Amino acid sequence: MPLHLERVEWTQSPPLAPGDGPIDVDHLRRMTLGDPALEREVLAMFSTQSARILGELAALPPDAPTHAHTLKGSARAIGAFGVAEAAANLETALVGGFDPAQPLAALGAAIAEARTAIELILGRS
Repeated sequence: MPLHLERVEWTQSPPLAPGDGPIDVDHLRRMTLGDPALEREVLAMFSTQSARILGELAALPPDAPTHAHTLKGSARAIGAFGVAEAAANLETALVGGFDPAQPLAALGAAIAEARTAIELILGRS
């Protein structure tokens, strides 16, 4: 049986530190393989998801750490590293039994900034 070899083009790993702005567009392009339609789709989904999760977190339900963790992962996937960091801080506060008021407010601000950037990105595409 002949061996089939194929050249694989490797892509650069995502940065460890965020780029400028609330959405790291270079990271987003790498994660969506440069597909503009997919970029638009995931940005729109993240905008909706982040607003929904923030609303749920405001009530501080028992599963709030899970919500924060989910938001952290989604934010990292699209390059919203400010949201990811704020969600991680909230998750830490919730798991550690600390007052979540400040981390929750910071998360709200980070989400608002990211959603504004997303609106601009979607508006010019």
